Amino acid sequence: MTTRLCALTLVSALMAATALAAPVMAQSAPAPHMMQAEPSISLSAYGEVKVAPDMATITFGVVTEAPTAAEAMAQNAARMTQVIAALRRAGISERDIQTSGLNLSAQYDYVQNEPPRLRGYQASNRVTVVINDVNAVGTTADAVVAAGVNQIDGITFGLKNPKAAEDQARRAAVTALQSKASLYADALGVRLGGIRSLNEGGPNMVQPPVFAGNRMAMAADMESTPVAPGELTVRIDITGVYDIVR
Repeated sequence: MTTRLCALTLVSALMAATALAAPVMAQSAPAPHMMQAEPSISLSAYGEVKVAPDMATITFGVVTEAPTAAEAMAQNAARMTQVIAALRRAGISERDIQTSGLNLSAQYDYVQNEPPRLRGYQASNRVTVVINDVNAVGTTADAVVAAGVNQIDGITFGLKNPKAAEDQARRAAVTALQSKASLYADALGVRLGGIRSLNEGGPNMVQPPVFAGNRMAMAADMESTPVAPGELTVRIDITGVYDIVR
């Protein structure tokens, strides 16, 4: 009887202790707390600067055809040698002349209901040339056509050192971004805080398309092929995030 009474007393004590501990554990658990992000505004803007180009890149080629592959390549090599010599006489340095393509392909005649008949071979040698004087583009094109060039792919104008124009476009982009951010803050009835982040999309140079056309015919009909460099548009795109204060 005494042993049973002691056991009951111990069980009661344990249950009471558990009941008392439960509220304490519930009270010690931290209440969830949601962190609210600071209000902000994200915007994008760009800056553009127009500038005259001071260099040009022109790609042209010599295409020859002959009954045999060796003959087509030999004729092509002879004419391209004359073209390179003409470039040197025009003041183009060796480092500004780069071979950009060399191809040889069989040429076939196709007649209905008959197998293709080999006509000969076509060799093509293309060269990309950097011209550091935009006023010499037309005369250089005429010189290489006279030396044997019979294909011109096109002309691209550029800047030798674009950093100054890019930095000017960056300043214009930041000014546009600040102006847009102030306008939005005023429209929302809030106060504009500091800038949280700023990202640049990279410089982009845009120019009007230049089509070479049939430069051989133009060179034959004119004293000098007219080339108008026009203007380049240097553009910088940026995005920024500003803090706003209610």
